[in-house]
Amino acid sequence: MKIGIISNLYPPSERGGAELVAQRVADEFFSRGHDVFIITTMPFGGIKSLFPKVTEHYVERVYRFFPLNLYHLFSASKFPFFLRLIWHVIDLFGPFPKSVLKRVLKEEEPDVVFTHNLKGLGMSASLQVQKMGIHHIHTIHDVQLSIPSGILICDHKDNKEQVGFVRRLYEKATKHAIGSPDVVISPSNFLAEFYKARNFFSNSEIRVIPNPTPKYVSREERETVSPNGPIKFLFVGQIEDHKGIKVLLEAVNNLSFPFELHIAGDGASVQGVVKKANLDSRILFHGFISLEHIRKLMRNCDCVVLPSLCYENSPTVIYESFQVGTAVIASKIGGIPELVIDGENALLVEPGSVDSLTDAFKKFEKQRDFFWNKTKEIQKSAERFSLKKYVDELERIAIKIHT
Repeated sequence: MKIGIISNLYPPSERGGAELVAQRVADEFFSRGHDVFIITTMPFGGIKSLFPKVTEHYVERVYRFFPLNLYHLFSASKFPFFLRLIWHVIDLFGPFPKSVLKRVLKEEEPDVVFTHNLKGLGMSASLQVQKMGIHHIHTIHDVQLSIPSGILICDHKDNKEQVGFVRRLYEKATKHAIGSPDVVISPSNFLAEFYKARNFFSNSEIRVIPNPTPKYVSREERETVSPNGPIKFLFVGQIEDHKGIKVLLEAVNNLSFPFELHIAGDGASVQGVVKKANLDSRILFHGFISLEHIRKLMRNCDCVVLPSLCYENSPTVIYESFQVGTAVIASKIGGIPELVIDGENALLVEPGSVDSLTDAFKKFEKQRDFFWNKTKEIQKSAERFSLKKYVDELERIAIKIHT
């Protein structure tokens, strides 16, 4: 089959798990003999950047273009609210991305198109695929069709983005823009039910398929016996308030046993972390590091911590942690409970609760040996999320709707 994949971002331009999933799927489809091409965005680089062109051709052809908006997705944080509002309107209704897609899709003539996050490329890209009569499979990755930021924080009822008229108006616009794909893939039951409750995708088949783990062959096996010395906790990801970084720093202040808190990533709250690390030798800040370095930290740390305040869908860091055999301490929110077994490969905590996270740290300290002894079982639990199984299912769906 000839397969098109449309994503607002695509590696090496990336800022989250969605574009990594798109790339892993593209590579796996290509390895199975399918003809694969990508349509994605690029920052403005003069008039030429408005015209889609193949910028890479390794295993798949990657078309990149600037979608003729006020700024590129990566630059959003630099602009004031009123300009971001205009940007969202253009992203929802602007005709330029549709014309670009129509041109590329007519040239390529794919049998099926997979779409991922579209914000910043042009939300109506989905509808354009459907208008052309091309079989369409859309993967949802977060709540961005309901909330512009894609971040839904628990217990923030006073947040104007999350409640009221503006949100309802935005949802109405995105429902029209996304249309009705043949099949919608949701990585979690949580996200599927979230959109069903808001009457999205009423004419689409919705399938729940957890995200795939990356292909990974460990060069260094993790020990199955707990090491001596302080307990090592690891936080990996966006260093933002909604990821619970402040709750994490408060919770470790309550610990009396020896520990190290390793923090890797970048984000708006990074300066607070750097300041804290400079004052407390038990907190080690690594900054933004490579995936291989992250996996090395995961192998050597006792557990990975995800103290999110927002409704997570299917966090990549859990898959990666389980691949190396490391347990997690994570918020009981969104799709996280679907991926873990509390007391077996994880400890779940109440989101936003310093006391709950502190108690989990203390419990883990007492059960350190138990979780290290579970290393092989935790690694085995990651097998159900293999890339092969994931693409097997996508391939079956694509063949079914194509024939």
